[in-house]
This record gives sequence, C-alpha cells and structure tokens, in this order.
Amino acid sequence: MTERNLDFDRVIDRRGTRSIKYDFAAERGYPKDVLPLWVADMDFRTSSFVEDALAALTRHNIYGYSDTKPGDGYFEAVQGWMKRRHQWDVKPEWRIPTPGVCFAIAAAIRSLTAPGDAVLIQQPVYYPFSTLIDINGRKKISSDLIQDPDGSWRMDFDDFERKIAECGVRLFILCSPHNPVGRVWTGEELRRVGQICAAHGVTVFSDEIHFDFVWEGKHTVFQEADPAFRDFTVTATSPSKTFNLPGLQLANIFAPNPALRDRLKAEIQRTGYDEPNIFGITATQAVYEHGDAWYEGMRAYVAENIRFAEAFVRESLPGVRMKRPEGTYLIWLDFRGLGLMVSQLDDLIIRRAGLWLDSGAIFGAPGEGFQRINTACPRSILREAMERLERALK
Repeated sequence: MTERNLDFDRVIDRRGTRSIKYDFAAERGYPKDVLPLWVADMDFRTSSFVEDALAALTRHNIYGYSDTKPGDGYFEAVQGWMKRRHQWDVKPEWRIPTPGVCFAIAAAIRSLTAPGDAVLIQQPVYYPFSTLIDINGRKKISSDLIQDPDGSWRMDFDDFERKIAECGVRLFILCSPHNPVGRVWTGEELRRVGQICAAHGVTVFSDEIHFDFVWEGKHTVFQEADPAFRDFTVTATSPSKTFNLPGLQLANIFAPNPALRDRLKAEIQRTGYDEPNIFGITATQAVYEHGDAWYEGMRAYVAENIRFAEAFVRESLPGVRMKRPEGTYLIWLDFRGLGLMVSQLDDLIIRRAGLWLDSGAIFGAPGEGFQRINTACPRSILREAMERLERALK
C-alpha cells in the first residue's frame, strides 16, 4: 500500500464539521466570516493509513472499552517512531496514556505540587500553561525569555535560577520546541536548565508535542540531554500535532522515575479517566508504523509555507517583522513597529483584515504586539491571509 493523501494544496471545507477552528467564531466573539489561522491544527487530510485503519475499525463496529499492552503492536509502533526519529529508547513501563498533553499538565500540577506552590514558565509561552496553573490554585512565576535585536529569543539563566530560589519553585513546565517563539533549544541550553532544576529540587514537565517539527538545529529530548534528568522529568508527546489527530484525544506521557510516575497515575485515576480512546489508539499505531511518507511530504510543504510567509512579510508588510522559526509550524509576527496598542492591533487583525489569529498578549506580557499564525494549511489560504494583512495595513 502507498500513501494517497499527499495533495497539500487541496482546500477542504471544514465548516459544518464541529471544527473549533472554523465553526465557533461567533461563539468566541469573532465575526462569522473571519479566516482562521489560530489554533494549532492542520487543514490537511492526514495519512491515508489512518483513513484505512479507522475504516476497518468502523466495519468491525464494536466500540467497547479498550487499552494497549506491550506485544499488541501499539507500543512497538510508538517506540519505533521515537527511536528512528529522535534516537530515544522509551521503555514500556515509563508510559502513561492520557487524553492529551494539557490533561497531563493539569494532572502533573495537582500531583507534583501542593496548593499555593510556585510553578515556573517562560513567557511568552503556550497560554494554557498559565490557565492550568491558575485554575489549580498554584502560584504562577515567569522567567521571561529575552529577545535579541535580530529577533531571536533566548533563556535568561540567571533570572531562571533566581526565580526558582526566591519563589520556592517546585515545578517547571518546559516548552520544547518553544511555542510560540519557535526556538529549538540546544542540548547545551537544556543541560544548563536541567542542572539548575536538579540543584534546587525542581521537577520538570517537558512538553515536547512539537518535536517532529525542527527546521534548524536538532531536537534534544530533555530527559536525554543528561541521563540524570530522567529522575525528575515527565515528558509529554503526542501524534496530534505531527499527524493532525487532536480530536482523537491521545497522548503518550513518559516518566522514568517510578515515584513520579505513581503520583501522576494516582492523580489521573482520581479524574475517573481509565481507558484510552480506541480511535486514538488505532490512528496512532497507523501513523507511527506507516505515516513516514505523509510526514515527510507535509514537512516539506509546511517548510515552503514558512519561506513564503517570510518573503511576503519582508516585501509587503512594512513595519512587521518575522524571525523564521527553528521549530513548530507556527510563525510569530512582530507588529510592534506599527506603534499600536494591543486593542488597536487586535482590531486591525480581526476587523480590518478579517483574520482570526492568536493575539500575542494571551501568551503573557512579553507577547504584546505579536500575533501567532498557523502555517499548516494550503498555500492559497496562507496567501489569502497575508494579502488581507497587506490590504489592512494599506
């Protein structure tokens, strides 16, 4: 069998499919006709091997309680992907299935910290980190990233350690590769972070959901940057970004330390979550076994989308800057050169350009003046979005 779904130029109408991206603009306070490039899901049909595997499942037409175990093919598929794509030898006993990475972050916050404890993040960063810390009654601390004159971002290690020591931080949520600034952290950077956390007894939850999207450099799995880091790290992965499967609700969380793993499992049990979704299990095994051709084709297409966007910004959007991301399929546009307040910029994007993007302000104060755009779509859609921006600026 060969991959059939390699036409990434094809525009597929997603309206009327209960898509959060396309069907809920009015419910979320946006005009109904906005063009959405906000939430990080793709407008591409996923691998035809998913289509075939799920079709076989529906022909069986029994959807009882389901689970996985070593030897049934599922874990071996996951293990194979991690080994050949990331040189990471995951063990079956490390794995904890969850419905998603955000679910796992919430469970980690509740199980690995106490109410009132400090949890550290690095803003601007994926905004659910902040929400989950707040709603679970923990104290949010940010060691903000620093932006250099060339537009690149880096960690402030001195501030990072000072915040940990002064605030009594118990948990650090790492975003690697970083969403939204697009950094792929080097092994050296990760080792320095890990050494600081080890010295202060800080547990690390490493969200590596975008680890299959690296354009410059090499992704280093945080817990493998130094084998000692396994003892205090929980690593989150999912095929949802790589293969556009978020609606199937499945993530693979890895915790090598038995004590951390048991605490996390106990908290998950308290939520009432028992067995993973059979559709998620089936699709994940299909893509990790057979999805390489689709993945490579999609990566090449998205890389060209990013290059297209970079050229368009440079040539046609005066006052706007873009630093090409090292990782993720998200671009982080800097509109601060326009001299607009956050509310004025949002009005420009939403009302004048007719776009639904992610306002940088929701990623934390350092994100004010930026907008995040999802480039995982047919190029005609991305071009239309850029041309709308150009007309709005004129």
